[in-house]
Amino acid sequence: MSVLTPELLTNIGKEAEPKTEVVTRRDIRKYSIATGQTLKRYLDGDEAPPLYHVALFWDVVEMDELSPDGVSIDRLLPKFPLERAMAGGLDIEYHGKIKAGDVLTANRTLTDIYEKEGRSGPLIFYEVVMEVTREDGSIAVREKTTRILR
Repeated sequence: MSVLTPELLTNIGKEAEPKTEVVTRRDIRKYSIATGQTLKRYLDGDEAPPLYHVALFWDVVEMDELSPDGVSIDRLLPKFPLERAMAGGLDIEYHGKIKAGDVLTANRTLTDIYEKEGRSGPLIFYEVVMEVTREDGSIAVREKTTRILR
């Protein structure tokens, strides 16, 4: 018997409110130091290193608004009948460099929800696609995240 209801599946295609952030040299430098980058262009803040965009769009919330694993609750997602989350995959396509002064907008869409049977019972998979665009509308990054719930 499926744990996915028709009502739950109606969330496929749901979009989050777009988020816009300005990339600053200081933020690139802080991220670069925190992640152990060694290239001068990253440490000087001229260019953002890979994965910089991931934390750029995270919500800044109070401690009581964090999930048990320490991340902010994702308002894009419906309430699932299974709650223990695992990483299922991350596919990132970069379309040019991110530089200080860029104004980037992230658009996130819940693109799929499906179920598989695991050894210990049902598993729910969901996929979220984030497209990060520049002011001129060109794509900077396209990211697909797959999560598994058990």
